[in-house]
Amino acid sequence: MNKKYHIGYTCGVFDVFHVGHLNLLERCKEMCDILIVGVCDDTYVREIKHKEPVYPQDQRVRILKALKVVDDAVTVDIATTNDKMLALEKFHFDVLFSGDDWKGSERYKRTEEQFAKLGAAIEYFPYTKGISTTQLKEKIKN
Repeated sequence: MNKKYHIGYTCGVFDVFHVGHLNLLERCKEMCDILIVGVCDDTYVREIKHKEPVYPQDQRVRILKALKVVDDAVTVDIATTNDKMLALEKFHFDVLFSGDDWKGSERYKRTEEQFAKLGAAIEYFPYTKGISTTQLKEKIKN
């Protein structure tokens, strides 16, 4: 079966891995031959998300690499996480997979235009309802 894209890329923290993460990665892999996952480094989690990661970046990468739907997982810094053009230069993907909460934002409209000139696309996926790392952390605390 021919997939819509050859190389796909998605990026996230993937701390406290849960079924919502798995749903996302499975949907990504259904659309591409090779799936590369960028894992936000610990500095990103601390400085941008203002949270302490439960698992350090090397452990989060290792968990993702063990999944059969992930072809490669690599740590990405703040610049690469925030600037999708940098990610495109590094990973040479055909499609960026993103959460649909970014759809229509100024940042992503601009990225879509930049990508279109280079033949890359963005596919948006909805989040799995009823589960998030933040919710899990709250549940564990209580």
